[in-house]
Amino acid sequence: MRGLWFLTALSGLAVAEDGLNAWLRYAQLPPNLTRHDGIPSTIVALNATETSPVYTAGQELQKGISGILGQTPNVTHEVSDAASVVVGTVAAFNSSGIATEVPALEEDGFWLSTKDDKVEIVGQNERGALYGAFEYLSMLAQGNFTEVAYATNPSAAIRWINQWDNMDGSIERGYGGSSIFFARNGISSNVTRISEYARLLASIRVNGIIVNNVNANAALLSDTNMAGLAKIADAMRPWGVRVGISLNFASPQSAGGLNTFDPLDSKVISWWNGITDKLYTHVPDLAGFLVKANSEGQPGPITYGRTLAEGANLFARAAKPHGGIVMFRAFVYDNQHLNERNWKDDRANAAVDYFRDLDGKFDDNVVVQVKYGPIDFQVREPASPLFAHLQKTASAIELQITQEYLGQQCHLVYLPPLWKTILDFDLKVDGQKSVIGEDVLSGRRFNKTGLTGYAGVVNVGQHPTWLGSHLSMSNLYAYGRLAWDPNLDSAAILDDWTRLTFGLSETVVNTVASMSLVSWEAYENYTGNLGVQTLTDITGPHYGPNPQSMDNNAWGQWTRADAYGIGMDRTVKNGTGFAGQYPEEVAAQFEDIETTPDDLLLWFHHVPYTHVLKNGKTVIQHFYDAHYAGAETAATFPKQWEAVKGLIDDQRYDEVLFRLTYQAGHAIVWRDSINTFYNSLSKIADEQKRVGNHTWRIEAESMTLRNYRSATVNPFEMASNLHVVQASGGSTASVSAPLNFTSGTYDIAVAYYDLAGGSASYELFVNDKSIGKWVGDNESKLGYTTTNGVNGHSATRITFKRIEVKEGDTVRVEGKPSGSESAPLDYVAVLPPGVVD
Repeated sequence: MRGLWFLTALSGLAVAEDGLNAWLRYAQLPPNLTRHDGIPSTIVALNATETSPVYTAGQELQKGISGILGQTPNVTHEVSDAASVVVGTVAAFNSSGIATEVPALEEDGFWLSTKDDKVEIVGQNERGALYGAFEYLSMLAQGNFTEVAYATNPSAAIRWINQWDNMDGSIERGYGGSSIFFARNGISSNVTRISEYARLLASIRVNGIIVNNVNANAALLSDTNMAGLAKIADAMRPWGVRVGISLNFASPQSAGGLNTFDPLDSKVISWWNGITDKLYTHVPDLAGFLVKANSEGQPGPITYGRTLAEGANLFARAAKPHGGIVMFRAFVYDNQHLNERNWKDDRANAAVDYFRDLDGKFDDNVVVQVKYGPIDFQVREPASPLFAHLQKTASAIELQITQEYLGQQCHLVYLPPLWKTILDFDLKVDGQKSVIGEDVLSGRRFNKTGLTGYAGVVNVGQHPTWLGSHLSMSNLYAYGRLAWDPNLDSAAILDDWTRLTFGLSETVVNTVASMSLVSWEAYENYTGNLGVQTLTDITGPHYGPNPQSMDNNAWGQWTRADAYGIGMDRTVKNGTGFAGQYPEEVAAQFEDIETTPDDLLLWFHHVPYTHVLKNGKTVIQHFYDAHYAGAETAATFPKQWEAVKGLIDDQRYDEVLFRLTYQAGHAIVWRDSINTFYNSLSKIADEQKRVGNHTWRIEAESMTLRNYRSATVNPFEMASNLHVVQASGGSTASVSAPLNFTSGTYDIAVAYYDLAGGSASYELFVNDKSIGKWVGDNESKLGYTTTNGVNGHSATRITFKRIEVKEGDTVRVEGKPSGSESAPLDYVAVLPPGVVD
């Protein structure tokens, strides 16, 4: 298969697509990219057992080649001279008498050769062979017919997914619909989507999945549900994805009828041994267990004065005879006894405080699962220092594909650049190179073998796009790629994903890259920067802005902001001591304000608002500027996306445009809320006189009101000029005002609140001409954690482009309430072209 045809032409435009096939669309290449004499005619899969991943690989190769190249090869399981593609394990190749020179492969690794007009895909095991088949199909789907011959091995043995699905069919942080695994407190009877999900996971080389929430329900351990787990495992096994489950530590008491769940009690040990044996009877290749204990009110061994290691080892010893492992989360902290008034209290200290003295006390089939940062999936955190303390204990990093604090799949945030700040971080343990991804998670740095790796929190649901958003799927794809090789480039991964998902158009590839590669920085800018964390509603749904909630809460996610300064002092000399948890060289860097990078300044130091950063700006001015810059970047996304119209199918184009447009408006909500709050708190003016000054806005409460009444909001910063208007009855209400702007063409934006309790309807008029109508129904379109309040979660904007306006015209907005949604309005903005409010 000689030659390279790559990104030079477009395939015919596809019919509407809903996203279900994700990056496995296998869209047909255009004729000028296809060599008909190079199309494989026969595929040999060296295993005829239908549950075998090698058998699956043969079927997938047939499907992929048929879709991409337009001709369907035969699939056989017998070696012949006619074979164009052979896929199997090293052992199967040897026993079949096929001469091939394959370098030594590690578990799940594979060899791919496309030389001499034949394709050899050789796996160390059956999973590896399937991964090699997907690799080959990925090349073909991108129009890449280059001759290659190489081996690749995973960086770590554990590459798992953690679902947060509940037994009732809901999903914690579920922005993509209801569970594909559970319904009505039992296992879903339809496993079709489960098999399709396993296919996606296999294609990115994920080899295990925890199917239920870490806040586990003991009902999963009933006989009926164990039988259901077997059906899930059957659906995922042909794809090489092993199933595991989360366990509730108190199950012996809550479900087993015992009066205790003490991990050292013989009755408890016997109960768990019996449950484990029964589970493995139903699912003989069960991957193991995930356990959350003594965190956020969850039960655990500390309840009985036992150590976390003693708790983890209880499950490890039950699973060991079956080959199972235990992922024990290091997300352990006591939110009942954190006091912000105590300068030394710090939730960030918890993981190391709880685990550092337990290194070496866990059984060898226990893996401590560590969140990438010390708090909880914030927009920027330093790497968890716990990785440096677990030198004798297997560890895995926990990354979040679920955008819990990061826009909940309503905002485009491409996460690999964030993850790379952790994976590429050098802990310098004992002064030696200790890069987290390359050295620590691979096991090389501390001479660990076998059990190290990755756990990715994912919230796929029944939505056709899996995650509720087409662009968010790039994060799931990239997670698998980076878990296999943490040294990969984020931009290169993204380009692969885009070509596989949307096609080969250079315009599409470049547009997605242009938006995605700046999206995390933009989100950080308009939410919370300088290491202050995401200034979201920590006591609510973790979505919209609420900087007030980031202090005086019981969760330990604090900024310690007051009228004079901001930031957590985490130094050893004066603060919480967190900086001292790092190895000496790193600790010294973070201890000193001069050597702490500005992007983590407020994580490690409490400073006055007038503190001057390395860029020459004060902290407060940087805050103002960054929030404006982030919103301005988000405002470019819809316009950039318009460049791909006609180059992809209309359905996905429209659905992505809707979310990007929403994000552009919500970024302004974030910008104004955060800047208003800190301007009010610090009493320091914005040097550019933007904060609180909105030249192009007409505040709703200043307009002529009919059936509307003015109201304040709580928190106060969630409304422009601190006021909104709400319809005072069930009938249609309106606001109107003359337009005192020079005649010309303007964009008119209406800021309103889209509550979950109804679907209010709106209409915009200039004079008596209707400009447009809309309905407050984002709760049915976006999938984020909806609220019933007028706040930063429900605040949104709609913009009507290029409206001809004459000075003195009257603008009017009519709103008709629905249910508890009182058609609330904040302002109308009349914007010259190119102005971002």
